[in-house]
Amino acid sequence: MEESGARAVCAEEALSLLNCVTQSPYDENKCLRLLHSLRDCVLAKKVKNFSLAGQEKQKTEPSSQKA
Repeated sequence: MEESGARAVCAEEALSLLNCVTQSPYDENKCLRLLHSLRDCVLAKKVKNFSLAGQEKQKTEPSSQKA
């Protein structure tokens, strides 16, 4: 178990990837490595879904969105 106990599963990998895509200049190779790292973590920890802190579960129904 992680030291803090409260950290989200694969949070460090997800945050690193998000920060990578915001950097300028964009380093596609670095971001691709981070994507693979996140994918490996997700598979190892059997993650099904991610959510943001405070985010309520939302149904993803195409008909519920209005143009």
